Amino acid sequence: MVFPALQEGALEIITQKHYIETAARHGLNCSFFLSYLFTMFKPKFFTLLPELTPERILKDVIAGIMVGIVALPLAIAFAIASGVSPEKGLITAVVGGFLVSFLGGSRVQIGGPTGAFIVILYGIVQQYGINGLMLATMMAGVILMLMGFAQFGSLIKFIPYTVIVGFTSGIAIIIFSSQVKDFLGLDIATVPADFIGKWSAYGHKFSTLDPTSLMIGMLALLIIIFWPKVSRKIPGSLIAIVATTVIVQYFHIHVATIESRFGEIPSMIPAPSLPSFDFATVRNLIMPATTIALLGAIEALLSAVVADGMIGSRHKSNMELIAQGAANIITPLFGGIPVTGAIARTATNIKNGGRTPLAGIVHAITLLLIMLLFGRWAKLIPMPALAAILIIVAWNMSEIKVFQQLLKSPRSDVIVLLTTFTLTVVFDLTLAIEIGMLLSVILFMQRMAQLSNVGVITQELTDRDEEDDPNTIVTRKVPEGVEVFEISGPFFFGAASKFRDAMHVVEKAPKIRIIRMRKVLSIDATGLNMMRDLLKDCKKTTTRLILSGVHAQPLFALQQYGLYDEIGEENIFGNIDDALDHARELLGLAKMGRQLNFVPTVEREMK
Repeated sequence: MVFPALQEGALEIITQKHYIETAARHGLNCSFFLSYLFTMFKPKFFTLLPELTPERILKDVIAGIMVGIVALPLAIAFAIASGVSPEKGLITAVVGGFLVSFLGGSRVQIGGPTGAFIVILYGIVQQYGINGLMLATMMAGVILMLMGFAQFGSLIKFIPYTVIVGFTSGIAIIIFSSQVKDFLGLDIATVPADFIGKWSAYGHKFSTLDPTSLMIGMLALLIIIFWPKVSRKIPGSLIAIVATTVIVQYFHIHVATIESRFGEIPSMIPAPSLPSFDFATVRNLIMPATTIALLGAIEALLSAVVADGMIGSRHKSNMELIAQGAANIITPLFGGIPVTGAIARTATNIKNGGRTPLAGIVHAITLLLIMLLFGRWAKLIPMPALAAILIIVAWNMSEIKVFQQLLKSPRSDVIVLLTTFTLTVVFDLTLAIEIGMLLSVILFMQRMAQLSNVGVITQELTDRDEEDDPNTIVTRKVPEGVEVFEISGPFFFGAASKFRDAMHVVEKAPKIRIIRMRKVLSIDATGLNMMRDLLKDCKKTTTRLILSGVHAQPLFALQQYGLYDEIGEENIFGNIDDALDHARELLGLAKMGRQLNFVPTVEREMK
């Protein structure tokens, strides 16, 4: 039996190889290019059409309806927390959710608004308004599509886990902080945008706490927490909203509702319209749009990976990015906000039997019908109940156990985690991701530099750790007048200083210097330049330079840099034995009265 993941992956690789070979034989033309694009970026929905039997369709329809019910309160809550009106969350779940499933590269991905966007969206709305948010979302969509067509889907995995957990936990803290006002019913006209300002305002206005709002919020919170013990089929968040809404309306309890805060909720999707823009605003929105694109890509692909593990399938990461991009370009035209894959809703889809994108399409249709038929009732939902839903979302996002485990990681990882977390909470999510990534790269380079080592080996020097290695130098006799240096690890700019220091360990210049590179799999421009400096020093002291155990990438780099000819082909060997034999031959010639001419064979023949 061939697992679906292996079967789909193998087919994709074989198809891509076929098209590359065809292009090499016949050249590229427009029809070939379009055919290639359709094959490489074919949505999962179209590849799974043969699987849509009546039985399969029924299961996917049931799963889609259940996910639509689960998504209803979340879509409204995420929209409000992002600083926009509640119907924009529903529009996002309908339009964006449909496009993600119809065009995506995953069998079961469910798209819609998510908590990861709340922080960045709220800031954009406050600074640039709804029009600015539409522009930023569409710009993010373009970035996502370019990432997909450039096949950057696999590159997302290189974002450090500590950065992801850091900003995710930070977002959870911010979401929780943003809901304190409604949960407690505090009398604050305008809540400050920054974290410290929020809690300062809460402290000053705590005396205005409304016991009724707190009671409704606590009731909703308890229902969400304990309802799964009664039933896992119907989401606790939906039961909490229905129960608190009925109680508030029946007993005429005076608490803030969606209607009192936002007015009427439209029960239809508006006609598409383009946002107005100017180049100055576009320029200012480049970084926020990039952050939206990056967050969307990370969450969507993480959700797809989790879903693959649950159903034993394999998603097409690049097609998923293209679908996310298309959804984020089109959804704002109808008044929606950014879209991405939602892990919780995707898991709900899987648990209810969804196995093809049809379930996601039905989820979008379900939300549309709810919006058209029952949208007018949504305005009665109490704000404390929505705050309770988002508090639970924040708790689930916080990943407290994972955060605690990462605090036991190496110090460099802890630094990245805490830096990203602190910057997300106190300053800005965009800054947090930038600094977190930069810090991760710097610490990674430091770690690689520590792993890289340069050691000098003279006549009887032994290394007990290498006694079992048949290629170790301890089993070989190094002739007098010869120094053997071994570089271990990548020879890049982070390790250059170690190499420079090691070259000056022995005061007297040797007759022959062997650089052993059997453990150097890569070399960069700094390493090549350092090698050239060593070559110059060797010429000044009439020391012959020999390289041993050079791998493919360093050898190619030496050729490209011109060092291969400068060192001389006769001075570059595949193993240490040949290098030592060559050194003995040269020393023998020297004893016979011949000078060790450093000029390579190529140059001598030219002369």
